[in-house]
Amino acid sequence: MATNENAVALLKADHRKVEELFEAFEKARTEDRKKALVEQICTELMVHATIEEEVFYPACKGKIEDEDLLDEAYVEHDGAKVLIAELLHGSPSHEFYDAKVKVLSEMIKHHVKEEEMRSEGLFAEARAAGVDLDDLGERLKTRKAQLLAKFKEAGKLPPPQTRSFTGHKLSQSEPVVAQ
Repeated sequence: MATNENAVALLKADHRKVEELFEAFEKARTEDRKKALVEQICTELMVHATIEEEVFYPACKGKIEDEDLLDEAYVEHDGAKVLIAELLHGSPSHEFYDAKVKVLSEMIKHHVKEEEMRSEGLFAEARAAGVDLDDLGERLKTRKAQLLAKFKEAGKLPPPQTRSFTGHKLSQSEPVVAQ
C-alpha cells in the first residue's frame, strides 16, 4: 500500500475536508441535507481523532519538545466527541442543533490551528523531532481504511469514547434547576 502522503499531509487533507463539510453545512437549507452533512462531519472527525489517538500521538510521545500539546489534543478531541455524540443522537429540528454544529466547527478550527502552527504546532514539533512521517503516513492510511470499512459495515458510528473525561457518565437527563 504505497503512498506519497506522509502523516502530516494526510492529516492536513483530513482537516481541509472537514472544513469544506462545515462550510457546506452553513449553506444547507433542508433538514435532510443538514443531517447528511452532520453524519459525514461526525464520521470524518471520529476516524481522524481515532487515527491520531492510536497512531500519530503515540508516535510523538517522548519525542516532541512540548508534550503538553499531546495532552491538550486529547482533551480537545474529547470535547469534540461530546458534541459528536449529541449531534448523532439529535436532529436538525432539535433545539441547539445548529449551535452545536457551529461550536464543534469552532473547536475543530482551534484544534487544527494548534496542530498546524508553523514552528510550535504539533506537526512542526513532530518534524523537528525526526518522527518518521512517511511510515506514520502508511500506518494512518491503513488504519483509516480499516475504520471506514468497519463503520460502513456497521451502518453507524460507535459511541465516542473519551480518554480525558473520567469519573462521570454523559447522559440525557432533565435539566437541574438551582433553588
